[in-house]
Amino acid sequence: MNIKKFKWKRLISAALATICFFSTPFHAKADVYWPEGPSINTPSAMLIEVNSGAILYEKNADELNYPASITKVMTTLLALEYCELDEIVTFSEDAINLNQGDTSHIARDYGEEMTIEQCLYAIMLESANECSYAVAEHVGQKLGGDYQTFIDLMNEKAKDLGCTNTHFNNSNGLPDPNHWTSAHDMALIGAEAYKSETFRIIVESRSYRIPPTNKHADITPLNNHHAMISNYKTNKYLYEYCTGGKTGFTQDAGSTLITFAEKDGLTLVCVVMRTNGTDQYLDTKTLFDYGFQNFQAFSLAEYASTDQEENEDSGIMSNHESYVDLNKEAYVVLPVTANFDDVEFTLDSTNLPGNTIAQLRYSYGDHTVGKVDVVPGKAVVEDNYFYMKNPNSEVNIVEIKLSTIIWIVVGIILLIIGIIVGKKLYDNYYLIVHNWNVKKQRKSRFKPISKKKKRWRRRDRMFK
Repeated sequence: MNIKKFKWKRLISAALATICFFSTPFHAKADVYWPEGPSINTPSAMLIEVNSGAILYEKNADELNYPASITKVMTTLLALEYCELDEIVTFSEDAINLNQGDTSHIARDYGEEMTIEQCLYAIMLESANECSYAVAEHVGQKLGGDYQTFIDLMNEKAKDLGCTNTHFNNSNGLPDPNHWTSAHDMALIGAEAYKSETFRIIVESRSYRIPPTNKHADITPLNNHHAMISNYKTNKYLYEYCTGGKTGFTQDAGSTLITFAEKDGLTLVCVVMRTNGTDQYLDTKTLFDYGFQNFQAFSLAEYASTDQEENEDSGIMSNHESYVDLNKEAYVVLPVTANFDDVEFTLDSTNLPGNTIAQLRYSYGDHTVGKVDVVPGKAVVEDNYFYMKNPNSEVNIVEIKLSTIIWIVVGIILLIIGIIVGKKLYDNYYLIVHNWNVKKQRKSRFKPISKKKKRWRRRDRMFK
C-alpha cells in the first residue's frame, strides 16, 4: 500500500481549519469605535503598532513617493540577516566614486576596510551613502553575485513583507525615477527591522566612534541626525518615548522620516513622506501622542492562551494545548474604550513562516488589530497512528497511510450525510408519521378482500 509523508504541522493545520470551520466565531459584543485621527500637514503618513501589525492611522499611505535615505532601513535589515557584525567590508571604486561628492558620506577611501557593524552605524547615524553601497556590494558578492544581486534581494524582501507599492533601485535612496515606495510599505519594513535587537541598539545610539582603519589613522566620530532622539543639532524636537529612526531628504523626495517609540506596552513606528520644513518632527510627535493616548495592548498569552489555569479554560485554543501553542509575545491593540471580548478572529494557514502551523488574525470591526502564530506544542501524536520519528534525522516526520486518509474522509462524509438525513427526518416527522398511518390503514382495509381471493383460488384448483 502506498504511504504518503507529510510534515506533522500540515495535519494539525488541517485539524485547526476544521475546528474553526465548524465553530461559531466570536462576534463583536459592542459597537465598534475607532478614534478619529489628528490633522497633520504631511501629505503621506502611516502609524502602526510593531508587534501586532495594527494600523492606527493612515493618510494617503499607499501613495507612491521617493523614500530618500530611509531606504537605508531595508539595507540595514538585509545586512543583519545575511552577515555577521565582524565581517570585513572592503570599499570598491564604485562605492567611493558614485556615492560621495555632494551627498551624505564619511569620506572613505578606495580599499578601506571596515566591519559590517561599523558600516551600519555609519549608515543609520550619518546616512553614509558610500557605506550603504559597500555593504550592498559585500552582501551581493557573498551570495555569489554583485551589487545588483543585493538590489534584487531588497525587492524580494519587500514583497515577502507584504509591500505592494515598492521598487528599490539602489541601496541608499539617492535620486532615481525607478526608486519608490509608500508610507505603508516603509512602515512594514521598519516594523520588521525593529524586531532585530542589533537594529534597535544601532538606531537608538546618539553617537558612535569608528576606530582607526587601514586608510584613516584617526577615529571617525558619528552622530545621530534624528532630532527626536538626539540633540546633535537641536533639542527642540526631542521626544522622551522615541527609541530611534532614520531621516531622509532629497529635492525630489522632500523630507522623509521613519521613527520608533515605546510606551505602556505599545511599540509604534511612524512614517511621514514628502514633508516640508520641520513638519516631519511635529507631525510624527502628533501621531505618536494620538497612538499612545487612544490605544492599549492586550497580551494574547493572557487572553488567548492554550494553557489551562486552575482547571478552567483560559482561551479559544484551550482544548488543544497538547498539540499546539501560541506565540506568548504577541498581542492585539484596541482603542482604550474596547475590550478583548469585542474582537473577532479568523484562521489563516497560507504563506506561513518557519514552523508556524497556522495564524490567528484578530479584527475589531474593519480594523486588523493583531495576529498570533500557532506553533507546535510539546505533545506528539502516538506512534501507532500517525507519528514516526526518523532516527537518522533531526526532522520529525508524520507518515499517514493512504487507507487512513480514505477512512477519515469517508467518516467525515458519512457524518455529514447522517446530519443532513437526521435533520430532514426531524423537519418532516409529522408528515412521515401521517403517510405511514395512511398506508397502514389502506393495507388493513384491503386485507379481507385479499383473503377471499386466496380462498377462491384454492377452490378453483380443487374443481379443475
